[in-house]
Amino acid sequence: MVYVGIDPGKAGAVAIQYMSGEVQVYPLESGKLISLMQSVAAFPNRCCLEEVHAMPKQGVKSMFSFGAGFGYIKGVLETCGISYQTVKPQRWKKEFGLLNADKKASIAVCRRLFPDLSLRPTERSRVDNDGMAEAVLMSEYARRKL
Repeated sequence: MVYVGIDPGKAGAVAIQYMSGEVQVYPLESGKLISLMQSVAAFPNRCCLEEVHAMPKQGVKSMFSFGAGFGYIKGVLETCGISYQTVKPQRWKKEFGLLNADKKASIAVCRRLFPDLSLRPTERSRVDNDGMAEAVLMSEYARRKL
């Protein structure tokens, strides 16, 4: 079984968790998403996709881009034959005690659960990526709940 967590958005990421305990996490890039999901489709899988919606004070152009990206992700999943569940952030964050917490808290919880996992998008990055941490937590949510 393979568990997938996807945090859509500009700083989003995809996490893949294998039954062996191995976890891989990648920044969300359209070309890479297709090949990753094709590799996942070969296994029985569960996918948790964060449900997104418009945010107050967010511009029309950015919301349109965000929605288009979300639709692209859903299209890739459906094309690859991967069933997914959209899960509200409040639902999966509650599992990890992250309701009303900031992004740094997501990184801290992810570090505690997966201490050896790199959350840096590139080797040159100096800062952990909260989108990568949240994608990993969503893959863990899929493992526990889906």
